Amino acid sequence: MAGHHGPDRDADPRARAQGAPPPGTGPPEGAPPQAGPEPGAAPHAAPEERDRPAPPSPPEPEVTEAEILEAEPEEADAPLARPEPAEESPLVAELDAKVAALEDRWLRAVADLDNLRKRMLRDMERVRAEERARVAAEFLPVIDNLDRALEHADAEPAAVAEGVRAIRAQAIDVMARLGFPRQDDEGAPFDPTRHEAVGTVADPAAKPGTVAKVLRPGYGEDGRFLRPAMVVVATDPGQDGT
Repeated sequence: MAGHHGPDRDADPRARAQGAPPPGTGPPEGAPPQAGPEPGAAPHAAPEERDRPAPPSPPEPEVTEAEILEAEPEEADAPLARPEPAEESPLVAELDAKVAALEDRWLRAVADLDNLRKRMLRDMERVRAEERARVAAEFLPVIDNLDRALEHADAEPAAVAEGVRAIRAQAIDVMARLGFPRQDDEGAPFDPTRHEAVGTVADPAAKPGTVAKVLRPGYGEDGRFLRPAMVVVATDPGQDGT
C-alpha cells in the first residue's frame, strides 16, 4: 500500500534520540533478560572524563601535642576493672590466723631480747663503776700515808725512808686483797706462766733452772696476772751465761 509507513518511520524520534533500540532489534523471545545497571550505580564516564585527572583528596587534619595531652588524662582517669575477690576458704583463714599469731610471738621475742641486751649492758657498766670505786677506795690509805711521810721529810729524813717502806708494804697488801699478789720469789723454779726470762746466769749458789734474780716483780696468780715477773734464770756453771 502506497500510504502505509514502515515501523522506522512511525518510531518516536525522542525514543531514538534517548538511545532506545529500534523496533525489531531487541532480544529474541525466550532469551534471558539482560541485566541493567544497578540502582545507584554511576553511569559510564565519557572518554573525556576518564582522561581528566582525579581531584586531590583533602589533607587530613593534624593532631597537635596539646590535644594528645588533653586526651591522655581522660583515658588514665578511667576506672580499671578489678576482679571480684574470691571467697576465702576456712583453711586459708585458719592459716592466716596462725601466721598472725606466730608473727606476734616473734615480735614479742625480739623485743624481749632487745630489752635483755640493754639491761645487761646497763648492769655491766654498773659493775665496772662499782669495781673501779672499790679499787680506788683501797688505795686511799696508801695516799694518806704518803702525804704524812712527805710532811716529815725535812724534819726526820731517816723516818721518811722507814715510812716509804711501810707504805710500799701497805700497797702490796692492797694488791693482794684485789687478787693480784706480788711475785718476786727468788730461788723458785722457773715457771713460764709466771716468769719472763730475760737472761741466764751461771751461779754456783743457785740450782739450775731456778730464778737467780728478780729484776721486776710480777702481780697475779692462778692464770690471772697483771704482768709476769721479769727474772734471770740460773744455769749449770759449766755453761756460758748470757
